[in-house]
Amino acid sequence: MGNPHVLAIPFPAQGHVIPLMELSQCLLKHGIRITFVNTDDKHKQLMDALAMKDGVGNQIQLVSVPLGLHSPEISGQVTEKLVEVVSRVMPKKVEELMEQINASDGDKITCVLADPLLKWAMEIAMEKRIKRAAFYCASATQLVFRARNQKLIDDGIIDNDGTPKKEMFQLSPNMPAMKTAHIAFVGLGSTKLQKLFFQTSVRNSQSFELAEWVLCNSTYDLEPAVFEFDPKFIPIGPLLASNRLGDTAGSFWQEDLTCLKWLDQQQPQSVIYVAFGSTTLLDRTQFQELAMALELSNRPFLLVVRPDITDKINDAYQKGFQDRIATRGHIVSWAPQQKVLAHPSIACFISHCGWNSTMEGISNGVPFLCWPYFGDQMHNENYICNIWRIGLGFNRDGSGIITSEEIKSKVQELLDNGKYKANALNLKERVMNSIKEGGSSYNNFNHFVEWLKA
Repeated sequence: MGNPHVLAIPFPAQGHVIPLMELSQCLLKHGIRITFVNTDDKHKQLMDALAMKDGVGNQIQLVSVPLGLHSPEISGQVTEKLVEVVSRVMPKKVEELMEQINASDGDKITCVLADPLLKWAMEIAMEKRIKRAAFYCASATQLVFRARNQKLIDDGIIDNDGTPKKEMFQLSPNMPAMKTAHIAFVGLGSTKLQKLFFQTSVRNSQSFELAEWVLCNSTYDLEPAVFEFDPKFIPIGPLLASNRLGDTAGSFWQEDLTCLKWLDQQQPQSVIYVAFGSTTLLDRTQFQELAMALELSNRPFLLVVRPDITDKINDAYQKGFQDRIATRGHIVSWAPQQKVLAHPSIACFISHCGWNSTMEGISNGVPFLCWPYFGDQMHNENYICNIWRIGLGFNRDGSGIITSEEIKSKVQELLDNGKYKANALNLKERVMNSIKEGGSSYNNFNHFVEWLKA
């Protein structure tokens, strides 16, 4: 019998691809063959980004399945059409791919490792009598909600269509109380999108029963009550390229490495790092308030501005802003975020609080200023500010805008009060101990590898 051969299938969105790619890289180091499946449009973006990195991803077989999606090259948005096509078209295409691989002379697929949003992947694996594992890219708390939709309904927390019935709830006595608005499928802004995602969540909740392993990018220290509540969920995080002394793979955008040289020229713990991930959108007024705050802060900053993050900014305004901050600001369209956050010059992280960014910030002991956009990001902000106490949130004005004065004030408060940095460093130590030899995540991962090879 040959080596184990894992077919890794992420939900085709940036925040889902990167952590599963990282898990795949870790499995590779244990002699496990990986075939990584993307949709055709995401595969092209991934390959274009990887072309800028020597050797990254070369050992993983990167393949694509055609779904007829031709999204703009710069687009991180998860749309209703994407959700529908992934559910209806992708299963047949993936099954055809598996049959093609298994008919070749190479190692046959021995395990499907997939996002739990793709219940059909578990069903295909079960039908073919091969091993099944689910990997969830967000917090274990949100994993519980996805697996317990019916309990949320039965307990009167949400309605049958996912609409909140209570403002606050507590799933177990040991878990922190939270707002229903912070459940991932609720906080999407659009009622139509909310109901679609809830229906998708309900439809896919059986993934957790079909999977033999349910892995997540978290640690016992970050969410202890969740793992007490459901011991089937196994934390193996934090999954970071730096843990294996490698480069991040899985980004859909080419990273601008000039920012690392710029960071080398800055004083220790002096730079405000601002990045909003792959989906956040800002209107022009909000972007200008942010730019003004950074200008008024009189601190060095690194700002990531995706080309699609806002409506076209007036060229004269943009040039004027760049000219004024040229001596202490650096702007890129996409950054090598894990390397940025590990840099000694970083003082704090203004973040959308996506789970990947949250884990990256925690793992480097960086305090946060929270700017959540949608989905689970509001829940992550609650953890950052109220549970772990490693950051502050922003208040919005009557028009829903975070003003330049509010941003400037919170930056000052965060950096002047040493408790946030101290708490962040303490949390970093506990979290990073979990992946050291003998740590809980280290042991969990190795037990999973043993299962794959058995």
